[in-house]
Amino acid sequence: MTTTRTGPPEASGRTRLPPLLRLLILTQLAFNIGFFAVLPFLSEHLGGAMGMAGWLVGFVLGLRTFSQQGLFVVGGALADRYGIRPVVLAGCVLRIAGFVWLGHAERTWAVIGAVLLIGFAAALFSPAVESEVARQAVAWEEAGGGPRTRVLALFTVAGQAGAFVGPLLGALLLAVDFRTACLAGAGIFVLVLAGHARLLPQHIPGRARTKAGGGARLLLRNRRFLALCCAYGAYLLAYNQLYLALPAEVERATGSQAPLAWLFALSSLLVVTAQLPVTRWAGERLTLRRSMVAGLVLIAAGFAAVAAARPAGWTGTAGLLPAAGFVVLLTVGQMLVAPVARAWVPDLAEEGRLGLYTGALSSVSGLIVLLGSSATGTLLDSGLPAAVPWLVLAAVPLGTVVLLPRRD
Repeated sequence: MTTTRTGPPEASGRTRLPPLLRLLILTQLAFNIGFFAVLPFLSEHLGGAMGMAGWLVGFVLGLRTFSQQGLFVVGGALADRYGIRPVVLAGCVLRIAGFVWLGHAERTWAVIGAVLLIGFAAALFSPAVESEVARQAVAWEEAGGGPRTRVLALFTVAGQAGAFVGPLLGALLLAVDFRTACLAGAGIFVLVLAGHARLLPQHIPGRARTKAGGGARLLLRNRRFLALCCAYGAYLLAYNQLYLALPAEVERATGSQAPLAWLFALSSLLVVTAQLPVTRWAGERLTLRRSMVAGLVLIAAGFAAVAAARPAGWTGTAGLLPAAGFVVLLTVGQMLVAPVARAWVPDLAEEGRLGLYTGALSSVSGLIVLLGSSATGTLLDSGLPAAVPWLVLAAVPLGTVVLLPRRD
């Protein structure tokens, strides 16, 4: 379908979401609470309690990311073939097993097996849920209920709220031990499994299952979709700098990593409080493409702000101001890019292949981040003038603007 704006009249924004969409949005909240109650504390557990070497901790964390993000395309294809109910339920069962296993793992091979299971579980249920949210959002928009981007914005807010609450819960549980945090995470997924076994429909009206085969070939020929993947990958690469370039800048400015927690909290708070107003504003004024362009430009501006300040060599509180500006601009850019990218996928996907395309958006973008992060690490350690790495990072999202599909 073709849309000229990301939203319809203001009154439609007050329309109540249908039950299935409300369930799926709450699902994202629960998923992230369970996940972030455990995973932020994994590296400390591996390096401290288990005594793993730093390279091995990094390897284990990388395996988890690969088994999740890299296999999203598999979960999406399975959702197209068999429907979301069996895929989501299977993913929940695997996540429960993975968390229980991780809580009791005492050897390296056991930890690796557990994190692979945890990652693959998300590769099953996440693309299934995300693709169905996008499908239902389009149907809701076409029925006059409201803009699809509002639904995807709510989905983003729910995920961010879970990412905020989860670590707080995990920190409380760690007062007992890491195993307790893992079992609590498993318990959350037991509740999700029970709720979805009862509430998730056996058959979703208007959703046809596809035959196996042929989808990947069509996807690789879909230049407009691959262009969207490149732009979304540039955004994710930029977002990844919260964990790579930003810590280095904070360390330089203050001699400590402590301010990072406050900057991360600032980002989460911005998303939770401002995502819906930003999406509403963009929906009234911008097309999907223009919203993506605006977001990528703001992200580039965040990197440019740090690059402009680096020659001054500010330290202390003044030295944190460019970093804070980067976080704010990156987060506002994220609020424009992330919901719109997901909302755009149904217009670019082949009929009956939305799960495959939703999974591929994450998998292709994740590959871009993997390659780009390696290059970024080399760039940051290259000994070039301080502003150069930040200017190069600013050029990446700007460069992908020209690749975006010309029509919504």
